[in-house]
Amino acid sequence: MVNSIGIFLYLLFKTKNMKLKIISVALIGLVIYSCSPKIVPPVVEARTETVADVKPTLPPDIAEGKSIFENNCAKCHKLYDPKSYSRQNWIPILYDMQKKANLSDAEIDKVLAYVSYQ
Repeated sequence: MVNSIGIFLYLLFKTKNMKLKIISVALIGLVIYSCSPKIVPPVVEARTETVADVKPTLPPDIAEGKSIFENNCAKCHKLYDPKSYSRQNWIPILYDMQKKANLSDAEIDKVLAYVSYQ
C-alpha cells in the first residue's frame, strides 16, 4: 500500500494540472483523516448536590410520628401527603382511624405532630 501511495504521489506531482493536484491532495487528506483512530474523552457525569437532594433530619418525636404513620397507615391504604391537609383537617381523620390502626393517644399525638410539621 505504501508503494502504491508513493507511485500515486509521484505521478500526481509530475502532472501539470493544478486542479487535479489540489483535489487529489484533498482526497488523500480526507482518507488519512477518516482512517485515523478517534480519541473520545470519557464522559464524566458531574454530580451537583442541590437543596432538594439534602434530606433534612427530623426531630426525634417527629421522626417517630413519621414511622408510626408510614408503618400503620400504609397497611390498609395509600399514604396521603401530610401537606395535603391542614392540622385542623388531620385531627378528625386521625382520631377516626385510631381504633382501626390500634394506636394509643400518645401515638396519635406523634403522628399529628408529624403531619403538622413544616
